[in-house]
Amino acid sequence: MKQYHSLEHLPNATRAVTIGKFDGIHLGHQALISRAVTIASATHSHSCVLTFDRPTSAVLQPESVKPKLIGTGQKAELIEALGADELVEIHFDEALAGEPADEFVERVLVNALQASCVVVGPDFKFGRGGAGNVELLELLGAKFGFDVQVVDPVSVGGQLVSSSRIRELLDAGDVVEAGRFLGRVHTTRGEIEHGLKIGRKIGFPTANMARDCEGYLPLDAVYAGWLVDGDERFPAALSVGINETFQAVPRLVEAHVLDRNDLDLYGHIVTLEYVAFIRATAKFDGVEDLVEQINRDLEDVRSALAL
Repeated sequence: MKQYHSLEHLPNATRAVTIGKFDGIHLGHQALISRAVTIASATHSHSCVLTFDRPTSAVLQPESVKPKLIGTGQKAELIEALGADELVEIHFDEALAGEPADEFVERVLVNALQASCVVVGPDFKFGRGGAGNVELLELLGAKFGFDVQVVDPVSVGGQLVSSSRIRELLDAGDVVEAGRFLGRVHTTRGEIEHGLKIGRKIGFPTANMARDCEGYLPLDAVYAGWLVDGDERFPAALSVGINETFQAVPRLVEAHVLDRNDLDLYGHIVTLEYVAFIRATAKFDGVEDLVEQINRDLEDVRSALAL
């Protein structure tokens, strides 16, 4: 998949384009991208995902910006896995937010991307003040010669799939239900760095992930999961929180790999997969109480991972 960070120097090609924030690549986003890929394959054109380099709320409602469900690298990998030929990520600023809907379509979709088809959801809005909608897009498509396909929203268990709903589920620690909406297990990815090494001192060494990691941190809790390092997957207890029992630190996620004390993961970029909620975090009175609880946690983790 080719990635572009502006509309300049794009190859001369017709495209099936889907456009949106794509801030989670959940089942709804996957439906849009897959439709564009299918259309492009049938029409011998390029499948293109058009998105932005930041949440639109960062410009339109900066006071209400939510943490990202996935990072830039995760987004690109997930889009590529769906078969898209191109990811075009353009800068979202006040000028773009204020561009009239018809001018945006002519400049971006027609002149730059040479769209032969545009794939959107039924609530798609575009242009200054969100004045553009599907009806206007279809009128402009008729004018400029591109087709518009509208993909129905996706529901799971009668609930509409959305990034905000997934965030709510993760905030409640429900990584299983969040995974159903995402269509995959939720993950966090980042570099393993040196920490306080308290876990090692009490017999449970942990791999601390850098706080600039990609992927939304769920509720402060212990989870059963997997640590993926390249081609290797290790069963692990994942702990999200601030480590109140010993020395409170800025919020982070750390992983204890089961039955392994020989791993040196410092400097490695790893992925943590959240499989099941074990328990909420708690502050313990001392090391003995904590160690007893960790041993219970590890048995629960083994059970959750069917080890």
